[in-house]
Amino acid sequence: MAGGNTASGGRTGVRIVVAGDRFTGKSSLIAAVATDSFPENVPRVLSPTRLPADFFPDRVPITIIDTSSAPENRGKLIDELKRADAVVLTYACDQPLTLSRLSSTWLEELRQLEIKAPIIVVGCKLDLRPDSEAVSLEQVMGPTMQRYREIETCIECSAVTLMQVPDVFYFAQKAVLHPTSPLFDQENQALRPRCERALRRIFLLCDRDMDGALNDAELNDFQVKCFNAPLQPAEIVGVRRVVQEKKKEGVNDLGLTLEGFLFLHTLFIDKGRLETTWAVLRKFGYDDELKLRDDLLPVPSKQASDQSIELTTEAVEFLRGIFRLFDIDNHGALRPAELDELFSTAPENPWHEAPYKDAAERTTQRNLTLKGFLSEWDLMTLLDPKSSLANLIYVGYGGNPASALCVTQRRTVDRKKQRTERNVFHCLVFGPKNAGKSALLNSFLERPFSIYNPTIAEHYAANVVDQVLGNKKTLILHEMPEDGVKKFLSNKESLAACDVAVFVYDSSDKYSWKRTCEMLLEVTRLGEESGYGVPCLLVAAKDDLDPFTMAVQDPVTVCQDLGIEAPIAVSMKLGETNNVFCRILSAAERPHLNIPETEAGRKRKYFRQLFSHSLLFMSVGAAFTVVGVAAFRAYTARKNSSS
Repeated sequence: MAGGNTASGGRTGVRIVVAGDRFTGKSSLIAAVATDSFPENVPRVLSPTRLPADFFPDRVPITIIDTSSAPENRGKLIDELKRADAVVLTYACDQPLTLSRLSSTWLEELRQLEIKAPIIVVGCKLDLRPDSEAVSLEQVMGPTMQRYREIETCIECSAVTLMQVPDVFYFAQKAVLHPTSPLFDQENQALRPRCERALRRIFLLCDRDMDGALNDAELNDFQVKCFNAPLQPAEIVGVRRVVQEKKKEGVNDLGLTLEGFLFLHTLFIDKGRLETTWAVLRKFGYDDELKLRDDLLPVPSKQASDQSIELTTEAVEFLRGIFRLFDIDNHGALRPAELDELFSTAPENPWHEAPYKDAAERTTQRNLTLKGFLSEWDLMTLLDPKSSLANLIYVGYGGNPASALCVTQRRTVDRKKQRTERNVFHCLVFGPKNAGKSALLNSFLERPFSIYNPTIAEHYAANVVDQVLGNKKTLILHEMPEDGVKKFLSNKESLAACDVAVFVYDSSDKYSWKRTCEMLLEVTRLGEESGYGVPCLLVAAKDDLDPFTMAVQDPVTVCQDLGIEAPIAVSMKLGETNNVFCRILSAAERPHLNIPETEAGRKRKYFRQLFSHSLLFMSVGAAFTVVGVAAFRAYTARKNSSS
């Protein structure tokens, strides 16, 4: 494989900031590259200098910012460093103190400022260093580069002789357009995991006959796609020979294996040809973070806050197929290793971290069932549709990306029409501490009852609920910690993305009921004020314990007053769920029922209806008046004409 001019990752310019001690040659270096000469009487600090797009092969213009290290200019220096795409850090080859100050002052300060831009260390005034003091650059800078991994490269130059002056800014531009850090771990001398995963996906996409190797035709097609030039037969033989000499398993009778493909890219990087690997990655849609570019992820835009995004039937069928493909032992569940293998072509397994970790049903051996697998995808699509679409593509979805996701109808429209066509329902779970919220979520995922463990963050549980007539819908329980309820409800549109709300209270604790009742009323009022009223259900948990006094009458009375269903009694400890999850789903599917109303809300609703009816009668009366006037005029006209 060979590379020519490469894509720049969509950049329209590179901003390089030159910094360092006074009199190290910063301004002379900039003036020399701009004029291709050594100008006399260079100002102490130059104004921004621009190198045109055709200055270097990548055809991306460069803006070079000169800086002053004087204390009075420190604020401006810091501002420029924070805006830099790359930093050129200078020392003077004839002044050893400026070299030692790189470590003692400059590099430490850049770390404290959390400057993430790559750093090019440049020794200026090479022509002034005595030959007797000449040492190899590797010997001088090796220990410093080991300590400061953010240094991309080191180079020495002379503005007087123009020796390696353009190279300084070529390396700086290259460090921005083709950075090393995302691709290669210098310390371990190995491809970084994300880079290896991206190259693995590219290899699989190019291995059209899926035999585990790139044959001559596939290798040639790859070369044409990435570099617009075919490989000659002798070049293909050369590629195979290079790989086979260094990595025997990199080539077999069928062609170049994945191991060989990865080795070639390691070789390119090792030889400083990062632009070749970056050209490949960018041709297949990867950005600088080795994720698919946003323009390749056509996520449908929601027009309203009470709409959500779901997977289409086409995407779900693909996921069923990919599940079966990786369920090697046909046990109906993916082992952790199988799941990691499924996501081996994604930047990482997206379900290793919250909110997806432990959010779906697993077997006692921690294997992910098909229900759990599909539920995790539904949860990810609800919370982060772009990530869901990207991961679909990473794991092999070959259809039109725009056909993988769809936008649901507005929830307010569902409630007016008294029906919904959603397949995924979002349920908020409220309740005070120790009420039994987490136990409810654990039971939903068929996990054994466990001792109380306070919830300190939002927590999700997603599962497929089987209904009568074989219908299957996904229900997502979203547990809200008590301490976070006030902040959550402070957003006037917080209920817009909710299909149903459940309020859990400890039926043996009077305070628990009192606090739950307060939350129910807060949600009811917010729903009335915002227009996003949601169906609400009360769950009386811990039914195995003795109820507090008036435990039955008080909650039932509140439900009657609000016009919602009576509390559902459950005991997760005894496994008595009273069909609670089907009832939650049923309430979500009939969105016009179980929406609580306060007395004030009912009055407002009554007066709104009365006002609407009055307007209707006035409109009808006005229409009759207009018709009457028109008829009278017609009658008068006929009478006059007949006479």
